[in-house]
Amino acid sequence: MLKTLFLTLLALTIAVGGGAASVWMMLEEARPVGAVSAGPWTAFPSVGTREADPYSRARFARQGGIPLGRSEGITFTAGRDSNGRSLRRECAYRIEGPMPTSRFWTLYAAGPEGALLPPFKRRRAALHSQMVLRHSDNGFSIVVSRHPVPSNWLAVTGDGPMRLVLTLFDTPVASGARVEELSLPRITRTTCDG
Repeated sequence: MLKTLFLTLLALTIAVGGGAASVWMMLEEARPVGAVSAGPWTAFPSVGTREADPYSRARFARQGGIPLGRSEGITFTAGRDSNGRSLRRECAYRIEGPMPTSRFWTLYAAGPEGALLPPFKRRRAALHSQMVLRHSDNGFSIVVSRHPVPSNWLAVTGDGPMRLVLTLFDTPVASGARVEELSLPRITRTTCDG
């Protein structure tokens, strides 16, 4: 009798513990299903659709995100620069290159958990397509740094890792163009503090 009770408790412990561990691993450690990459940028085009897998939906809901539908837009994130090095707040980066066609886009820096970094003094925490200064060829260059620079400056604060989040609104990319074939801006590290 005692042996049967012990084996039953052991089986329940393994089942519940193993199930909880597998859910934690899928939500926290495993690469999300349906990810597509374009240079250092990664997007999940199906996250706001019926085709999204349950783990992607749970991960997105847990982070407090509101998914965009295919016709609304698409969000790209980058945790590494174009050379594969992790993005750090202590370093300065230059973002330049072609931007896919869209009616409007936003760019902001976030912490590793996805929360918007606090703004620098009274400076805005994000940039958007209507406020960016452009070159004569309609291109632009954005500097992401803790130190002020002239022209397009996305200010970051603190130390540690960060991610860049680029959202394209009302874009043909979101409604069926091949995301893998996109040409998105390069992220180049320029300097690092001490």
